[in-house]
Amino acid sequence: MSAFFWLFGAMNVANGLWMLLAPASWYHGLPAEVPDTGPLNPHFVRDIGAAFLTLGVALWAAAPAARRHPGVLRATALFYSLHALVHVADLLAGRLAADHWLVDLPGVFVPAIGLAVLSLPRWWEV
Repeated sequence: MSAFFWLFGAMNVANGLWMLLAPASWYHGLPAEVPDTGPLNPHFVRDIGAAFLTLGVALWAAAPAARRHPGVLRATALFYSLHALVHVADLLAGRLAADHWLVDLPGVFVPAIGLAVLSLPRWWEV
């Protein structure tokens, strides 16, 4: 579990820093067709970048004793799950094209599902 915290924390820190430091680059460069969701709002991208950076740092802080900190993983899972639900709502309402189910699969839906599974009590029994 510690290795997962370090790795997933690094991914969140990297994404968060990219969003904070270069929101236009992130908006146009992320291979997730972000422009389909609406026009670039650098302030909003930075706001969400702050959330990703916070999750990454929390995962790193908990990594040395990950098994004693299931709440950190569960909070990360909650964020990713809510993020995925926003995408589902936009897809079902037609605000995103149907092909976004596949576009969002690797970066939105798979992490949310994976984190939810890792949050189950069976992984935390010592």
